[in-house]
Amino acid sequence: MNAPIEPRPAEGYAGDLTPQQAWDLLADDPGAVLVDVRTEGEWRLIGVPDVGSLDKQVVFSQWVTGDGRPNPAFLAELETAGVTTDRAVMFLCRSGQRSIGAARLVTSAGYGPAYNVLEGFEGPVGPLGARDQAGWKVRELPHTTFTGQSR
Repeated sequence: MNAPIEPRPAEGYAGDLTPQQAWDLLADDPGAVLVDVRTEGEWRLIGVPDVGSLDKQVVFSQWVTGDGRPNPAFLAELETAGVTTDRAVMFLCRSGQRSIGAARLVTSAGYGPAYNVLEGFEGPVGPLGARDQAGWKVRELPHTTFTGQSR
């Protein structure tokens, strides 16, 4: 078992985790769940986390819809996917920004602990304009192509 997870403090949710800390929490906590809140276009074009080796599935629920508006069905989609109020839940977006809003919303709705995954799936834009400096993929955590289903 890994050392205890020490999230970075945050306001309105349990805290921020590095991609590796998120992976470790998923590995150590049988009830922990990862929710990818990017858009379907991002899932299809860029790829998605793969937690299959942990005998888990990623929950896919867009934080914003294709028109850029908040997803009004977000909490209902989490519920349908089996996310319950007593499970640790981590939110992942492209660079760790949209996922903060998701973590705050579910915390205010009584879920949690809820965490934001720092750096997101791709990380921020680096000095040469590419997203190749940080994030789930750059940290070489398992990822795959999106098949249109939870993984």
